[in-house]
Amino acid sequence: MRLDLTTLLVRDYDEAIAFFTTALGFELTEDTPRPSDGAPDKRWVVVRPPAGGAGLLLARAEGDEQVAATGRQAGGRVGHFLQVDDFATQHARMVAAGVEFLEEPRHEVYGTVVVFRDVSGNTWDLLGPNR
Repeated sequence: MRLDLTTLLVRDYDEAIAFFTTALGFELTEDTPRPSDGAPDKRWVVVRPPAGGAGLLLARAEGDEQVAATGRQAGGRVGHFLQVDDFATQHARMVAAGVEFLEEPRHEVYGTVVVFRDVSGNTWDLLGPNR
């Protein structure tokens, strides 16, 4: 058994794809039209980190409840954790790509960490190993 996908509500498919593939370096592994009666332009969009593991199903928010939850799926807490082997390189790449960081990197007993916000407003930890 393994966790394969987690849904992440986004405002716009293409904006989210660009952020995750360009700014974070994820791979777009699926982008399939899935039209429905209420959403003729609905898509099944999956991005995954290049090293594999669980992916994100980027789901465009539909309806008032989903729109209100976009960017706050963890209730204001950091809800996502991106582990990298080379913190300095990944952090510099993300800064250059315009990722919004909410603090300066800090060193904790478990490694180097910095909080950033994704294109939809969700907060993430970028985590590097303790060296």
